Amino acid sequence: MPPSDLADRLAGAHHGLSRAVRVSFEFFPPTDEPAAQTLWSAVQRLAPLAPRFVSITYGAGGSTRDRTHQLVRRLLGDTSLTPAPHLTCVGSERAQIEQIARSYWDAGVRHIVALRGDPVPGSGAYCPRPDGFPFAVDLVRGLRAVADFEISVAAYPEVHPEARDAQADLDNLKAKLDAGADRAITQFFFDPALFLRFRERCAAAGIRAPLVPGILPITRFPQMLRFAERAGASVPAWLRRRFDGLEDDTDTRRLIAAAFAISQVETLCREGVEEFHFYTLNRAELTYAICHALGLRPGTATAPAVPGALSSQR
Repeated sequence: MPPSDLADRLAGAHHGLSRAVRVSFEFFPPTDEPAAQTLWSAVQRLAPLAPRFVSITYGAGGSTRDRTHQLVRRLLGDTSLTPAPHLTCVGSERAQIEQIARSYWDAGVRHIVALRGDPVPGSGAYCPRPDGFPFAVDLVRGLRAVADFEISVAAYPEVHPEARDAQADLDNLKAKLDAGADRAITQFFFDPALFLRFRERCAAAGIRAPLVPGILPITRFPQMLRFAERAGASVPAWLRRRFDGLEDDTDTRRLIAAAFAISQVETLCREGVEEFHFYTLNRAELTYAICHALGLRPGTATAPAVPGALSSQR
């Protein structure tokens, strides 16, 4: 483990993880048939682990709206998974978002991930629509008025890139939870100490709702660096060194990624974390390995059996 001010507390011999943990997974809508095949392979591999829910992303500016809806309907109809679609404020008027929410409820969706959303690339800074929900806190209130959804919102251990400062960001998180959100799922991070400090700050601010760490298994290091830059997530120098020279060595890279992520979640488990959300990037291998290390095994849940692949054309 890298040095940190929590090193003494986090260091020591490995201890068995006796506490049961719960997990959830994030998927994104496929863009074509090969991507649909990859996604469905991941769904089939991970579904037997009986995740609490699977979140489905919504592209910048609602750019994947139709494909998100198609994927949610397919998961509802053809699997035992609980889909939790993302819903954002960007690009839609209030009445349209409320109608989408009602349609989800009527289809059997009971969990929504409520986000402000990112503007369409190239459109500049986020600007609320006068006829829309300005921010995520307003969206949470709007969803509560539509139906009794379970609602998850986003949290940022290293502060949202557009926040005025850390306190303003924390105040915004508390406002979303006070408005009716049930839990907060964090942006990904790599140093467990960042999450633990953030958890302490949340507790000091009176936040009692579950705070679920978001874990990004490192499938491709350059891709992760781009994600981190956009999200404002720091990448420690020691982690960069671990992946040096592995651009063309897929097997070693996968081993390093798995070992690192398993260490990360085991550290958090020893600090009392009991739930994790995995940003799978529609790949199952690393996420499955991490869950296995956490003690999760395929249970009585039936793996989905769907005729054919999930298709972006359906």
